Amino acid sequence: MWPFNKRENKSTVTSKVLFGMLGSARWSGRRYTDFSNEGYIQNAVAFRCINLISKGAASVDWQLKKSNGSIITEHKLLDLLHRPNPVEGGAAFFEKIFSYYLISGNCYIHNPNEGGKPKELYTLRPDRIEVITSKSVMPTGYKYTVDGVVTKFPIDILTGKSQILHWKSFNPIDDWYGLSPIEAAAYSIDQHNQAGAWNQSLLQNGARPSGALVVKTDNDTDGSLSDDQYTRLKSQMDEQYSGAANAGRPMLLEGGLDWKEMSLSPKDMDFINSKHTSARDIALAFGVPPQLLGIPGDNTYSNLEEARLALWEQTILPMLDNLVDEINNWLTPLYGDGIKLSYDMDSIDALSPRRQKRWENIANADFLTIDEKREAIGKEPKDGGDVILVDFGKVPLDQVGQQSEI
Repeated sequence: MWPFNKRENKSTVTSKVLFGMLGSARWSGRRYTDFSNEGYIQNAVAFRCINLISKGAASVDWQLKKSNGSIITEHKLLDLLHRPNPVEGGAAFFEKIFSYYLISGNCYIHNPNEGGKPKELYTLRPDRIEVITSKSVMPTGYKYTVDGVVTKFPIDILTGKSQILHWKSFNPIDDWYGLSPIEAAAYSIDQHNQAGAWNQSLLQNGARPSGALVVKTDNDTDGSLSDDQYTRLKSQMDEQYSGAANAGRPMLLEGGLDWKEMSLSPKDMDFINSKHTSARDIALAFGVPPQLLGIPGDNTYSNLEEARLALWEQTILPMLDNLVDEINNWLTPLYGDGIKLSYDMDSIDALSPRRQKRWENIANADFLTIDEKREAIGKEPKDGGDVILVDFGKVPLDQVGQQSEI
């Protein structure tokens, strides 16, 4: 349990009452630093998955709409999202949000202006945040600790509002913390890392198991070495014959020693296929098509365009919708009622095949008027657009006889 900071921040009466009712801090049962080191820093597949998703999601163009659907082009909220704080631009800020979310299953966004419109927004590292639990489904606050300094962020018991937005993924066994995709792929990540370590060891030993030094037995020797001989021989092997720099170096054997060559069995060599299998499982946990990662085997999609479309439709867009919903509940109401944050799907290049197919379906819909078709693609109506166009030569069924008589 971290001690409270002696310096009290300004707060409302409600906030003071809340912290008088706080329970104990509830630490996550998982270690964020381990997830970061083993699942992100040391694993190329998970690193690529997280970057592919977070950079893609952070590249969208944000939109603000009125209740009637009209788009607001200039607004303080849009300015804030484009420049959240003096040291980060909008793309870097949201990339950090999505990366924290994918690594730990949790992301914390801080509004420094208590109870008002923020002038700045910041992301807080997940491992520095404690959720203060309660006996209900809603926590009572958060504690943020850096270098032993604790900052408290209470949650209003009536509105549920706080200076902290805790965006988390669903976790079936934890009420307070989200589930990380890295945790779901933990075994596959460990296997992939171990396969890499195995391969590295092979490279450092001449890309093959070196073999064995065997002491010949005869009438004068019993096939064993003295302690001094063993220590000297081991030291000589480590210094002169181990490592990539000594690969292929001829070995000088003393009397009584023989070299027995050893080779990899097919079972030992199967670690390559095992590594690819683990990589596909990691990609599966993150929702990234293996084709986009260059992983061989099981190519579900016929081309990269289909794979990119699947990544956006099945992974990035649902995650974006989730975050937008959280922001509209936490931040947007501070700027007044009747506005909602969204993003411009038409600006996403990966969705071009879907847009083209949709436009073709609308264009071929002969039961829609011109204005209805324009409205379906976000265009304004025009004069004379309240008509239905059909292909030349098409006539109603009851007029077929009349047309044949003319």
